Amino acid sequence: MQPAYWPWLGWFHRVAISDMLIILDNVQIDLNSRTKFANRNKIRTKDGWQWITVPLKTKGKFGNLYLNHIEVENNQRWREKHLSVIRHNYSKALFFKRHETYLMDLYSRKWKLLTEVANETTRYLLDALRIKTPLLFSSEMNVSGQKDEFLLNLCKAAGADTYISGPFGRTYIRENLFEASGIKVLYHDYKHPVYPQTYERFESFMSAIDLLMNCGDTSKNTLMGEEGIL
Repeated sequence: MQPAYWPWLGWFHRVAISDMLIILDNVQIDLNSRTKFANRNKIRTKDGWQWITVPLKTKGKFGNLYLNHIEVENNQRWREKHLSVIRHNYSKALFFKRHETYLMDLYSRKWKLLTEVANETTRYLLDALRIKTPLLFSSEMNVSGQKDEFLLNLCKAAGADTYISGPFGRTYIRENLFEASGIKVLYHDYKHPVYPQTYERFESFMSAIDLLMNCGDTSKNTLMGEEGIL
């Protein structure tokens, strides 16, 4: 799975039902893609939701870039803004105080690489959600290949017998290649739960921080309420 900044619930559900998580931190991404979440995610607001986005150094860079080479643009006051936006929208949430000290520390630090801040927010949420799945990074596995071949080779290197793909994997994964190597492919179609939020009218597909702010110790039970696979 690719790194993400404050990932959403479905990201963590897929991790929770897996025996191992491999963070794809050395793959290329298109920074202009509307579906990218490596440097942004959604939080709940009184008007619905809004993006919080980490600005990146992209001047003079075109096309696809390797995730673990992408630098954060610290000339912008994004850290102060993100802390302010989160505090403004969640200060009345039942469990905001539990996370406030961490948030203040997170946004007091100057981050050089996008993967550093993305992985930090991910680790915090994994811990808060009590998800203990072992974590590996593709950049440390000495594996090559393109697209689904790269994923297959990662599975082989990890000794996996099953690969759990996101729903969009149906458009590019050649299942016959995996099956020839004795690896089964499953697709993760997450059934999003409804839970209490700070504001009326439920909004789905928020960052998992929204769940934690509102549900506290019951967050994992809410996350796992529906087995969104197959």
